[in-house]
Amino acid sequence: MTELNWRHQTVIQALLSRGPLKEDQFHRIFTGLTGKTPGSDRQRFDDFLLKINKALSYVQFELRGCRFQYDGQVYYGVVNNVSDEESKLGTKYSVAQIAFYKAIIEAIVQDGAAQGTISNIDALNLRLENQVLMGTTSQSHGGLPHVPPALKNFSISMKEKTLDELVQDQWLSVTPDNYIGLGVRSFLDLRSWFRSNDVPACEVCNEAGVKAALCQKEGCIARIHEYCLKKLFSERKGERVCPSCGTQWQYTVTKAEAVEDDEPNYPTQSQPPVGPKKKRLRRNEIGDGDISGSSQASLPGGPNLRRSTRSSIRLQ
Repeated sequence: MTELNWRHQTVIQALLSRGPLKEDQFHRIFTGLTGKTPGSDRQRFDDFLLKINKALSYVQFELRGCRFQYDGQVYYGVVNNVSDEESKLGTKYSVAQIAFYKAIIEAIVQDGAAQGTISNIDALNLRLENQVLMGTTSQSHGGLPHVPPALKNFSISMKEKTLDELVQDQWLSVTPDNYIGLGVRSFLDLRSWFRSNDVPACEVCNEAGVKAALCQKEGCIARIHEYCLKKLFSERKGERVCPSCGTQWQYTVTKAEAVEDDEPNYPTQSQPPVGPKKKRLRRNEIGDGDISGSSQASLPGGPNLRRSTRSSIRLQ
C-alpha cells in the first residue's frame, strides 16, 4: 500500500473537512505545502495527486476534479467509488429526502433544452410516488405498487427544508435568477451515473452536458458547455460551426472571454466515452458508486428506492 506523508494527509483532511474546493484554493494549499505551483511544476502536482489516489484506491475513494457547469470553475473533492449498504449508513437524509433529491436530478437532466435548472415551484410539485418502481415493491389491490407513507406524507414545507439543506451541503445550487441547479458535489459524484444513464455529452469535453448550449440546426442533438464554446471558438480563426453537423454556430467570443486550456489534469480512473445520442433516463437508478457514502459529508443519493426504510435502499 502506498504510504502518504503529512503533506498528502493535509490535503485529504482539507477536502474532507471543508468539502469541495475551488481550483485556486486547492492550488494554494498545494503551494503552501510543497513550495511549488501547479503552473510551473505540473509534473510534481500530477505525481502528488496520483500518489494520493493510489492510497485512496485501497478504500475505494478518489480525489477527483470537475467543472461546475454554471460558471466553468474547476473544483476538487474526495468521492466514494463504492456503493454498498455499509457506506449508505452514513447518510443524514431520510428516505423521502433521498427520493426528492433523485426526482430533482432526473427532472433537470431530462430537460431537452439543457438549461440545467428547475424552478422552485416545479421542484416542490415533483411527485415522489414516481420514484417507486413498478413490480419492485409490495403490490396493493389492482396490481399497483404500494407507495410508502414516508413519500405520501412528504409535505411542501418538508420539501422546502430539504431544498435548503441540499443547497447548503452543495448537492444542489441556486442560480442568480433563483432557479435550482445541480451542486458541485453532484457534478463530482454523479459522473458515472450521467454516463450510465446516457445523459448527452458535450461535443468538446465529453462530460455530461447538463447545462449547455444546443446546436441551432433542427435534428442535430449536439450540445456544448458555454466555457467549452469559448475555448473552442477562441482557438478557431475561421468559421465557427457545429462540430457535429457543420452548421454555422451563432456565437461571438471576445478576447476577454477567451479561456486557456486549464482542464483539471488530475489522475483519475479511466472512463468510457459517451455517445452523443440522448436516451430517456432510466428512472430510480441513481445509486452507483458516485453517490453513495461520500467522504465529504452525508450523501443524499441512493439506489433504487424500493421501500420506506433505510435498510431497504439496496445499493447496486
